[in-house]
Amino acid sequence: MSYCLADSADALAGPAWGAAPPPWAPGRREETHTMTHAYTDSDGGGQGTWCMAEVDIFCDLSEQEMAAIAEAAPMKTYGAGEILHSPDQPSEVLFILKKGRVRVFRVSADGRALTTAIITPGTIFGEMVLLGQHMYDNYAEALDDVIVCVMSRADVNRLLLSDARIAARITAILGRRLAELEQRLSDSVFKTVAQRIATTLGTLTAAQPPAGPLRPVGRHPQIALTHEQIAALAGTSRETCTKVLHDYADQGMIRLARGRITVIDAARLRDAGG
Repeated sequence: MSYCLADSADALAGPAWGAAPPPWAPGRREETHTMTHAYTDSDGGGQGTWCMAEVDIFCDLSEQEMAAIAEAAPMKTYGAGEILHSPDQPSEVLFILKKGRVRVFRVSADGRALTTAIITPGTIFGEMVLLGQHMYDNYAEALDDVIVCVMSRADVNRLLLSDARIAARITAILGRRLAELEQRLSDSVFKTVAQRIATTLGTLTAAQPPAGPLRPVGRHPQIALTHEQIAALAGTSRETCTKVLHDYADQGMIRLARGRITVIDAARLRDAGG
């Protein structure tokens, strides 16, 4: 099954969802001012600089450099399920994800969604021709309550691309993302659906943060995604994904709960992924 679905927003002109459109349907995204709040240092506690802290591409910047970037990239918040970007409401901005997860996906003419990426904190996404990064006909949806810093084209050029350290890290991020998409394309051709689902679970498990005080070493990793979201990542239907997940659960590799999958045996899951 191909990972490439609809390539044009025109395909959504006559959607099949009827009178109750999903959150990602055209026109469903609220205007930015209704769902966002720009934080500045006037909120107290240096909140603007906090958005830059712990973001990989800014790891060795001075406090003054981070403050300058924070001033140009106010923090904005989105609730789970809200749309940050859609093809019919495009904007050339760069999102720097501070908190939460963002799903980037496309939608076919019959309403099926294909997830192309799950963005995790500390990285970037958005429509930014300047960086060679395009959203094309993708949507970006907050999977959790999300905090992002938003930068304009002019500020990206002035503050990020002019700094060789940051520019090199951005290039590395975009290179990794391209490699991941190429791997998924290869998987879609050469692997079975069951293997793709196992590979997807393994990739999501590996992408989790390392063990720490709030995540003890002995705890089994958990994936907070629905069966439908896993299916969209693996390029299959929800029904098929649910059947495969139950098969893996019966074999003792995973444990299923509502909106959450616990990986019990990561090694056997990797083997199942081929």
